[in-house]
Amino acid sequence: MDEDSRYEAVRSRDGRFDGVFFFAVETTGIYCRPSCPAVTPKRHNVRFFPTAAAAQGSGFRACRRCRPDAVPGSAEWNVRADVVGRAMRLIADGVVDREGVAGLAARLGYSARQVQRQLTAELGAGPVALARAQRAHTARVLLQTTELPVTEIAFASGFASVRQFNDTVREVYASTPTQLRAAAPRRRGGRGAAPGAGIPLRLAHRGPYQAGAVFDQLARDALAGVEEVSGAPGGRTYRRTLRLPYGTGIVAVAERTRTPRPGTGTRPGGWLDARLHLTDPRDLTTAVQRLRRLFDLDADPYAVDERLGADPRLGPLVAARPGLRSPGAVDPLEPAVRALAGKEGAEELVRRYGKVLDAPCGTLTRLFPEAAVLAEAEPDGPLGALAAALADGTVRLDPGADRDDAQETLLALPGMDPATVAAVRVRALGDPDVAPPGAEVPDEWRPWRSYAVQHLRVAGEWSR
Repeated sequence: MDEDSRYEAVRSRDGRFDGVFFFAVETTGIYCRPSCPAVTPKRHNVRFFPTAAAAQGSGFRACRRCRPDAVPGSAEWNVRADVVGRAMRLIADGVVDREGVAGLAARLGYSARQVQRQLTAELGAGPVALARAQRAHTARVLLQTTELPVTEIAFASGFASVRQFNDTVREVYASTPTQLRAAAPRRRGGRGAAPGAGIPLRLAHRGPYQAGAVFDQLARDALAGVEEVSGAPGGRTYRRTLRLPYGTGIVAVAERTRTPRPGTGTRPGGWLDARLHLTDPRDLTTAVQRLRRLFDLDADPYAVDERLGADPRLGPLVAARPGLRSPGAVDPLEPAVRALAGKEGAEELVRRYGKVLDAPCGTLTRLFPEAAVLAEAEPDGPLGALAAALADGTVRLDPGADRDDAQETLLALPGMDPATVAAVRVRALGDPDVAPPGAEVPDEWRPWRSYAVQHLRVAGEWSR
């Protein structure tokens, strides 16, 4: 899009572009999402940025009305397989906070200087600035939804010091942490959630969202002890355990999608309500991003539906289910093991080797086994080879993995046929453009072949 096209999107408050770009107003010093309901500024006062971090780096603060830091992530990072796309997925997963820029570069196979140069050239911000913007958003969520002490929130958000935390919050939101907490919308009882009550979240998505189809799939695939889906269709709740870098977690996500009030932008999208219980609040950013991948919340349904809806075979299916998603995974090991061992085999592995939670919650009692544990306990056969390759890094399925390299390495393992690897590529790596091997899938479905197959499966026209 050129700048005139971006301004037209701002003028029409088009929510399709929330997260795709941001605009800032020089006369107010504020940056917003394209669908911001405020009065449209004059064209000569507007600047455009590819990321919130770039806007913040230019001295603009976040709009308090449209909360541009809460938009879905750009769908571009799910599609792109180059170093910038892989870097953005890793930064979102919290790698810079945990391992620094050197750790990010090592995972990408580039020097830190090259990563800095490529991100700055394309996005207007380097990895540190991008991670800082993400930390600021995490801090706001914790300040406005919990009663955690401010000092704990500073370190839980990934900041190295309370001073750095205070300076960043003031710069991004033009408020102190205390003022930001006081400005939060009123909640029942007038207080945020206590630490033991979990963290309430709004998992935002753009455009329509077919929650029913996603929850149907999660219910079919749920592994006993790790996952469960309860309730009647339309009002179900998905709950699961999470293994995270600093501890563990349990999350509950409601099926019902919610939408903003009318008049706040065209095609505004909406959100899923969730509640997250963490043993260590430093895991918040990582947990949220992994849930977003599981529910495919950063997808661009407008682009997918436009391409697939023009196909004679898929057109009626897209019209019946606009915004259909292709679910991913919170732990890439899970779909890889399930694809190889089947659901019953994966559940048996959970019963044998899954770590028991310190505080089980109903039927949620265990974590999915780690690759190193499976490699030691089941050293023989295809499962042992897969687990060993994942444990020693021969195969990488993390958000920044090179998808083609991962596929090539997986195919070299015993027992991994093309169909199994394709299933892993869709769920574990979140690839939106996977065609099942041997299937007649037209090139016109590119780059959304995973979504095309999902439409056919949900409609009962694809059984493989």
